[in-house]
Amino acid sequence: MAGMLDAVDQRTQLVGENRLELLMFRLGGMQLFAINVFKVQEVVQLPRLNLMPHRHPSVAGVTHFRGRTIPVIDLSESIGLRPIDKDKPCNLIVTEYNNTVQGFMVGEVDRIINMNWSEILPPPDGTGRQHYLTAITRVNDRLVEIIDVEKVLAEIAPYNTNISDEVIDKELLALAKGLEVLVVDDSSVGLAQCKSTLDHLNIKVHSATDGKRGLDLLKKWAGEGEDVPNKLLMMITDAEMPEMDGYRLTREVREDPRLKDLYIVLHTSLSGSFNKAMVQKVGCDDFLSKFQPDKLASIIQDRIRSVMEAE
Repeated sequence: MAGMLDAVDQRTQLVGENRLELLMFRLGGMQLFAINVFKVQEVVQLPRLNLMPHRHPSVAGVTHFRGRTIPVIDLSESIGLRPIDKDKPCNLIVTEYNNTVQGFMVGEVDRIINMNWSEILPPPDGTGRQHYLTAITRVNDRLVEIIDVEKVLAEIAPYNTNISDEVIDKELLALAKGLEVLVVDDSSVGLAQCKSTLDHLNIKVHSATDGKRGLDLLKKWAGEGEDVPNKLLMMITDAEMPEMDGYRLTREVREDPRLKDLYIVLHTSLSGSFNKAMVQKVGCDDFLSKFQPDKLASIIQDRIRSVMEAE
């Protein structure tokens, strides 16, 4: 299994190239599921689990991993399928989301595959709002469902979107009422969290559910004669998105003379240390891990101050 993940060390080469690596696995049946390798720290055989009192039904227990205790989530049960049969061979996918480490219990791990984001498509419109997918793709004519892990984690431990009173500069926000921000995110949970925090700041929010749609919206405004860098206080974009990721979106914006001065914040659940190194490479202005409303509010207010000082 360790050999399978050797390619993870080369993942930085994919940034800005609109490519990703998917770790594919099964949850007991034949259907293939996947998550982005960027979020995977290690894959191991399922170790012994210790039960926790009053745990969430989807939390199978906790285990010790490399000197720390981490929760282990039954990924099958958490998305509404039959619980993983622990009497059969199982694996643990250890991941990092938003600077927290957790393990996902799955069945058979298939392989890692390198793909272009243009091959990753949004779920069909008719699937409703309650599904657990951010995207789908096909590998060797087989459907692969990419799981919205942010939604899974949010249902186990709901995210807080409230801003601490001491963070808010009320006088500043009174002067800045009506400012506009574009949020680009394929996760319904990530988009809702960002919108909720910005609502507390009286910011008008435009949204797009993937990088291509975000870019199309920006170019539409520019084509209509809008001065987009002045229209928007900033664009807040996720990194992982179907059709066009946030890194490629940033590159496309920087290469368009009408858009190139737009302030861009990378807002993602991927590893903070990794993304901070990549911000400069692709031309973002700032980076923020997801689900940190106080830090998001601080970035918004700092940007408002910067704009006001320049006027």
